[in-house]
Amino acid sequence: MTGFRSGIVAVVGRPNVGKSTLVNALVGTKVAIVSDKPQTTRSHVRGILNMERAQVVFTDTPGFHKPVTALGSRLNALVGDAVEGVDAVVLVVDAASGVGRGDRFVYERHLANANGARVCAVNKIDAIVHHAVVPQLAAASELGAFDEIVPVSAERGDGLETLLDLLVDRLPEGPPLYPPDEPTDQTLEVRLAELVREQALAVTREEVPHSIAVVVEELEREGDLTRIHATLVVERDSQKGIVIGKGGATLKAIGSAAREEMERLLSTRVFLDLRVKVMKEWQRDPKAMDRLGL
Repeated sequence: MTGFRSGIVAVVGRPNVGKSTLVNALVGTKVAIVSDKPQTTRSHVRGILNMERAQVVFTDTPGFHKPVTALGSRLNALVGDAVEGVDAVVLVVDAASGVGRGDRFVYERHLANANGARVCAVNKIDAIVHHAVVPQLAAASELGAFDEIVPVSAERGDGLETLLDLLVDRLPEGPPLYPPDEPTDQTLEVRLAELVREQALAVTREEVPHSIAVVVEELEREGDLTRIHATLVVERDSQKGIVIGKGGATLKAIGSAAREEMERLLSTRVFLDLRVKVMKEWQRDPKAMDRLGL
């Protein structure tokens, strides 16, 4: 293990800048769900990249935002926890929407006093014309003191090898932190629940996505078949009707898409049973969030 490096890299930023997409791309497999809805990530999602010369543990974090519920405050606190004692912090900014005050706030809150390396990943360069990249890099440099600023496209893969090399070089020498065959530290039940929530986010709008939580109630394996029973939790009866849809059509669409993702993850056939229940205003109830594992 001489010369082997290992460490933890926290990935932070505003909502919807592409943090989860970046972590998935760097790890090389899907460990975090992705959607265009704010607050998609609700926990520390660790993606583990195993290389011949290093093990890099990426911690995906919720988008740092101005909270309006107890859940929002809890998610912001998770970001602070994630950057404590890590070897590097990557601030992801969105070149397509422009680097701005929100990014500066995240830098001042979570990178200004960080002990590890500070790296800025200027993401979504594939979404802007080539000559617009340099001004966004310049704007990123004005956010604060970075060790490196790297233009990337998490969606297309541009710049990821450069970003990874720079991060590995800044990790301390040491043995792997996790078993080499594990892509994430999430339990299987949590990963399956998140796949259901990802599909629910894809088909719902307005306040409904924020009000959805998913819990896997039962998981059984029988040879080449995995039976999964899961519950989608919402806050109001009206939201329950939206998630179920006319004649159950929306819930069926969620289940069909989630089942395909689950079969890829498990390499088995999947029987998925979905139910929907109401837990009144759970986003504002700390005890309810505890019961939901948030």
